[in-house]
Formats: sequence, structure tokens, C-alpha cells
Amino acid sequence: MSHKVNALALAPFLLKINIILFGFSFLFLLNKNQRQQPGIDRSISQSMALTQVLRRVLGSTPISSAARAFSSAPSPIPATLFPGDGIGPEIAEAVKQVFQAAEVPIEWEEHYVGDQIDPRTQSFLTWESLESVRRNKVGLKGPMATPIGKGHRSLNLTLRKELNLYANVRPCYSLPGYKTRYDNVDLITIRENTEGEYSGLEHQVVRGVVESIKIITRQASLRVAEYAFHYAKTHGRERVSAIHKANIMQKTDGLFLKCCREVAEKYPEITYEEVVIDNCCMMLVKNPALFDVLVMPNLYGDIISDLCAGFDWWFGLNAKLQYW
Repeated sequence: MSHKVNALALAPFLLKINIILFGFSFLFLLNKNQRQQPGIDRSISQSMALTQVLRRVLGSTPISSAARAFSSAPSPIPATLFPGDGIGPEIAEAVKQVFQAAEVPIEWEEHYVGDQIDPRTQSFLTWESLESVRRNKVGLKGPMATPIGKGHRSLNLTLRKELNLYANVRPCYSLPGYKTRYDNVDLITIRENTEGEYSGLEHQVVRGVVESIKIITRQASLRVAEYAFHYAKTHGRERVSAIHKANIMQKTDGLFLKCCREVAEKYPEITYEEVVIDNCCMMLVKNPALFDVLVMPNLYGDIISDLCAGFDWWFGLNAKLQYW
């Protein structure tokens, strides 16, 4: 069995582990003060938190059993790892420990952000880094910061565009034993990840006047809508909500809604609704249980997913899964 086939087979498990890693990693940040106090046994609390997430994500299947299903490879499976900036290197070490404990046969290919612009990518991410992900078919990424106001292409935008990571999926659910503002939260935000206001198309019209172009295409809208409905069907979800501002942006968001309606017709068993973005925010903070699966253009998804992260008190407890 080739490395490529093994990596593809392992991808669902890695994506589940991705939830654990990002949540677990930010628990390190949450417990920063504890890490500076030698008298606190942080390993116990971290292990308990990790166990809870493992049970929620992997269900009743033990990690070792899930990992052993992929351990028949004659040699370790290559996967790309971007440690990232800030707390990224510390997170990366935790990542390796979790995979080692889970007995997942991974050989990490580590790539770091460069200090010079790569003309092939127009960012600090090198072409070799992107080729590593393309070759391995799976990767994990730590936090990456882009200098603000320096004219550099966003590192995250580079990854999304170059690798065509069109669906940004973020689960938001309550963890047993972890008290938050709301109980029994269980929703999924699915964000179109390649266009919209984050297309990176800005220019100065005249001095003092700048223009940012919002791109919405039928192809991208149909693709993410299809993903959202297929996700809802395969995960036993009952409702898909399309979030928009078509009352103002009639052409762009209007096209997005048209595509969502077209896809919804193929899934009569799934309830479909359309909610204006500002009303959606109000409904979410009043009662997040009103929603199940939310699908939306890029900017709205960025805002709504972070709003949902606030339900659990801490951004790091909600992971991002990005698919192509």
C-alpha cells in the first residue's frame, strides 16, 4: 500500500485528532499562569480535558484501536506540520506527543514560515511547503501571523487559495463537565473559504479612496452548499441555515442564496432556511440551540464561527477543519 493511499485513508482520523490538537493546544494558553507555577500538577487536568474531547470526537472507539487500523503501513505515513508562530512551536511539540501516545505511524515533515517573500507564492510561505501538503494530502497548522499594514499576502489566505481549501468547518459543542454560558450547544459552522471579501482584491481608486472587491461565484457557492447539505445528511443533522445579507448585497449574496436553494432541492429530508447575518447573531446569543448547520460566505463565517467559540468561553476549544 502506497504512502499516498495510506495518507488518504488516515485523513479522517487526522481531522478528528485536529479537533483535539487545536483545543488541547489552546488549553496550554488558557493555563499559562499554571504553567509558570511549579507546584501545580497540570498534567492531570490536561489529561482529563483531553480524555473528554477524545470521547466526544472519536465516540466509544479507543484511540489506540482507531490508530491500529492504520498501523499496517510498512513505513510511517508522511504528514506536513506547520509549527507556526508565537505559541506554535510549543503546540507542535504537544501535537507530536499526542500522536505518539495514540500510536499513529506518522513521519512529520516540518515546514516553517520564511523571512523572505517567495515570488512563487507572493507570501512568506514557500512553494516547497505547499508542495509538501499537496504530496502528503494531509497537514496540521499552528497559528500563523501576517504583519498588519505591511502589504504582505496573508499566510492563511495563501494556504486556502493555493491548496483550494474551500470548506472551513468548525464544530461548536458543549463539553461534559466544562461549565459555559450555555448548555447542550451542538452546532456546525461551514464557511466558504476561498472568495468573498477575503479574495484579497483591493486597490486605491484615488488618494483617500480605496476599494475592496467582493467575489461570489456560482461554482464556489454550489460547492460549499453541497458540502453543507452532504455533511448534514451524513452526520444525522436536520437543518441547514444559509446566512446572508442579500437584502443589501442583492447580487453577490443573492447568487449565494440561489445556489443554496438549488442544492437544498436535492435534500428534501433536510430543513432549509435563510437567515440575515445580523438577525443570526442576535438569535445565536439568545439561544444557540435554534441552529444546527450554518453555511455562509467567507466574511460572515469568520465572524459567526468566532462568536460561536465564545459560547465555550475560549476560542481554543473550537477547532477548524479545512477540506479540499
